[in-house]
Amino acid sequence: MENSADLNPSVSRDPSDGGSVVIFSINPNSGATDRRDLCETIAENLRRRGFDTRLLSDLEQVEAQTIESLKQKTLRAVVSAGGDGTIAMLANRLPAETTFAILPMGTENLLGRHLGLKSDPDFFTELITHGRQSRIDAGMANGKLFLVVASCGFDAAVVEQLDEVRSGHISRLSWIRPILTTIRRYQYPPLKCTIDGVESSMPFHWAFVFNIPKYAIGLQFTPAAKPTDGLLDVCTYRGGGILRGFWYMFNTFAGRHQRLDATQLSQFKKLMITSDSSVPYELDGDPGGYLPLEIEVKPDAIRLLLP
Repeated sequence: MENSADLNPSVSRDPSDGGSVVIFSINPNSGATDRRDLCETIAENLRRRGFDTRLLSDLEQVEAQTIESLKQKTLRAVVSAGGDGTIAMLANRLPAETTFAILPMGTENLLGRHLGLKSDPDFFTELITHGRQSRIDAGMANGKLFLVVASCGFDAAVVEQLDEVRSGHISRLSWIRPILTTIRRYQYPPLKCTIDGVESSMPFHWAFVFNIPKYAIGLQFTPAAKPTDGLLDVCTYRGGGILRGFWYMFNTFAGRHQRLDATQLSQFKKLMITSDSSVPYELDGDPGGYLPLEIEVKPDAIRLLLP
């Protein structure tokens, strides 16, 4: 696994490892295509190995059956069949002791890729059968868990635009119209930040908080971020405007953004972002609301099955 070194300190066995119930929570709108057939193939493989598999797309059923299986101590894992937003949604809804197995089926699958997970049926069958439990950190943003990213400003406005026009599956091309709309409309209001009780001296217009090092299209805003270090990482850029935005993204893609005077990177346990204007924020690719945004790290909050 590519990043297994990040996770070794948290790997452990648990009595619930012997459970036989595997609940597939299938997000019908995640990714570019409907891949329920993949879940059915994996479920059939697991049935041959003696697992009790259940394919569900109704969240209330997922929640009820998860709680019952935990009560009976029969749960092996809840399979998050979707993208980063799917696992975040489940983590917010299901009990903290739930063990998750991530089946990457979204557009980006940032967390799944970071953890070395695949949507291959044989790989995933082995993951459920022989995978070991590990814990990773999560962020808590205004009372809601996120596992990968929280951002505010232009990026979040694009997410908000996509959510307004989205109907069903999306691909990378689905982002073009929301990006163009946001370029025309967004005003880049200034943001203020307090990190672990200390107010930042540098005003900024862009903010990205990460639990892992890589974002979409390989951008590494916070290359030092790890999901097991008990910290979150924030990257801010000072200047507003789309031309500065393109300059920041170019330097970030090239790995040179840390050299810019306009860039500030920090690690933290608690953070507050505010603005005098109405500024949206997003959590794991879904609209979150509007500032102010209070974020704190939740160490070892999420239990996962990993190879």
